[in-house]
Amino acid sequence: MAGTRGLMNHCCVPFCFFLLLLVFCKHARADLRYSVPEEVKDGTVVGYVGKDLGLDKASLLARRIRVGSVSKHSFFYINTDNGALEVGEKIDREELCYGSGACLMELKILVETPLEMHHVVVEITDVNDHAPCFPEKEQTFEIAEHTPPGTKFQLQPARDPDAGVNSIRTYTITQNEHFDVETSKSDEDKVPFLVLKKQLDREQKSSHLLFVSAVDGGKSPRSGTLNVTITVLDINDNRPTFIQDTYQFEIYENTPVGNIVGKVDAVDPDEGTSGEVKYSLGKTLPRKVYETFELDSVSGQIKLKGSLDYEKSEMYKIDVEATDKGTPPFIGRCKVVVKIKDVNDNAPEIDVTSLSNSVPEDSKPGTVIALISVTDKDSGMNGKVFSRINNDVPFELKPSYKENIYSLVTKENLDREEISYYDVTIQATDCGMSPLSAAKTLNIEISDVNDNSPRFDQNPLDFYLMENNVVGTSIFTLSASDYDKNENAVVSFHIERGRSETDAASFLNINSENGQISALKSFDFESVKTF
Repeated sequence: MAGTRGLMNHCCVPFCFFLLLLVFCKHARADLRYSVPEEVKDGTVVGYVGKDLGLDKASLLARRIRVGSVSKHSFFYINTDNGALEVGEKIDREELCYGSGACLMELKILVETPLEMHHVVVEITDVNDHAPCFPEKEQTFEIAEHTPPGTKFQLQPARDPDAGVNSIRTYTITQNEHFDVETSKSDEDKVPFLVLKKQLDREQKSSHLLFVSAVDGGKSPRSGTLNVTITVLDINDNRPTFIQDTYQFEIYENTPVGNIVGKVDAVDPDEGTSGEVKYSLGKTLPRKVYETFELDSVSGQIKLKGSLDYEKSEMYKIDVEATDKGTPPFIGRCKVVVKIKDVNDNAPEIDVTSLSNSVPEDSKPGTVIALISVTDKDSGMNGKVFSRINNDVPFELKPSYKENIYSLVTKENLDREEISYYDVTIQATDCGMSPLSAAKTLNIEISDVNDNSPRFDQNPLDFYLMENNVVGTSIFTLSASDYDKNENAVVSFHIERGRSETDAASFLNINSENGQISALKSFDFESVKTF
């Protein structure tokens, strides 16, 4: 489970390429990669992120290292005592990922002061926790007794959610003299076929009961069993044949329910009821196919039965059967591929990770305020997003080395005394033919620093005193103000001391809090006329 650093490979060409500025997460250029088996206990250590990122134990808590995620699940968390990435709840690989490919989860690791974001990829490896399972417990065939050896009959393929070596490896059949089982690879699945190895004789035996088992490749193999019943008949000698082995149709994801997707056509050279064809969908298709499409048994038209969503499924592969009405009936098969075309039906989504909603007014240009992630579920140009700030503010978006990741930074000097509050609106617009947009507003307060000196309301100020005044009485009050706020705006007064005989500090006193000036002695016009 050791971490390895490396730049992530991107599957698509970035819409725009920008250089990563050093001010944004200057240590986040490299990603970490770990792996962990599914079903492990909570608290299992996946890897030591803190150590792999070069953080010592003392800084783990101070820098608030954590997993930044908007998911409702908390599959992982970081132990701030030792910097370990640990499992937070049970992980079921089959719920997260479908198929035999690598199951990867990308995490954002956030570290503060300074703000950094690292991308960590965790591969969820498979364990053999599922047994193969057939869609139905039984399958029946009606086979004419004159059917030649070597003829194949498709069996229900078993399903096993596990991947790799833990998925289905082989099919076996109970020992008998008439049938064997073979497999052929169709797309990613192994499809079993019942193969006739010796010609049947209905008069000797009119039915056969066999057991076909699907066995996975786990260290402790698991298996599922299908009961196969063969009824021996003698009938009709031509099977329906489709005009094409494979039909391909394209349809937009916003096509209304009830529209015709396409049409299949099969012919049977037999006469009478033996040449009449009835169409049907294959018996072992995923449930979603039956919920989405319907097939007219007479015309062969395929209609849309349920709504489509390109983001959930880009393609459907449908097995279609044509059965004649002979005795016994013969079946012809073809494959229908329906490709779903994307429309721009998803607006971009903006995720903001804010460092602080308060920014000191003496922040230098380039100071990072927040991290912005933009996503769009659509594909192609419909999923390409352009982001910008759509109001005039002293902030700008700086792109990351990773597409659609930005940092919000100051672009010029701030002055709280001029503007103390900004609403920064970030707008993301995709590049579809009918562009969709999303906006998010950040409320940023400019905090005060002591950058203004106090100012007297009048300067200079002349005033007159009467001689023979009473010592200690107030003779004048000064007032001053400061553009700063709170403690930075509190003003105190004092009289500067000089060295002359008429130094005001020697015969005047000023209240440091309110600026009130009082005389320390009685003035004599004949001695001092001005100061």
